[in-house]
Amino acid sequence: MIDFPESTKTNRRIPKEAFYKHLSLSTALKSKFVSDISRIVAENSLTKENLNLVKDSEIKEILLLSIELKKQDYDQRIIEAIAKGNPHKLVFLMSYEDQRQLAVYYQKLYLTEWMSEAKVEMHLSGDSLEEIWSGLVRQIAIGPDVQRNSNLSLDDQLNRLDEMQQLQQQMLISQDFTTQCLRSLLLRLFSKFKIIFFEL
Repeated sequence: MIDFPESTKTNRRIPKEAFYKHLSLSTALKSKFVSDISRIVAENSLTKENLNLVKDSEIKEILLLSIELKKQDYDQRIIEAIAKGNPHKLVFLMSYEDQRQLAVYYQKLYLTEWMSEAKVEMHLSGDSLEEIWSGLVRQIAIGPDVQRNSNLSLDDQLNRLDEMQQLQQQMLISQDFTTQCLRSLLLRLFSKFKIIFFEL
């Protein structure tokens, strides 16, 4: 469940042209807006005023954009382009049929796995838009159950996440290499065993 206050709801449809006409995109990526996206809706606008926040913030607005897709394997560069070309902080809710995916751009694009609508979870926490933004990035990039660790900044947490993902990738590569070596060794042993067997 996306737990945003009623006061933040906007439900305003935004024409796709409003994005790709004002972004510097290649012709191929412009065509992806047409082929991959059905519609874009600004579902929520989070501001200091409508959240009754006391603390000032350099961030003036956080928007939740709901993007209805024509296909599930959409070009993720579309999301990056929208996020980079927009002055607001953006959280994306991608939808394809009955599946949902959350996305956020913070130095790079972070995506959740695809899930049912019932499993989508996002909540607001913090006394300023900066803290709320950091919390939303954490929930999408790291996971909804992650509690804010006072000893680690958001950047430190994301760096650790990147290190962990790189380690996992290296382990997979290492496993593939080990599997190939074992397969090769077994084939050679089997070949030698056949020769010995038929020479007996």
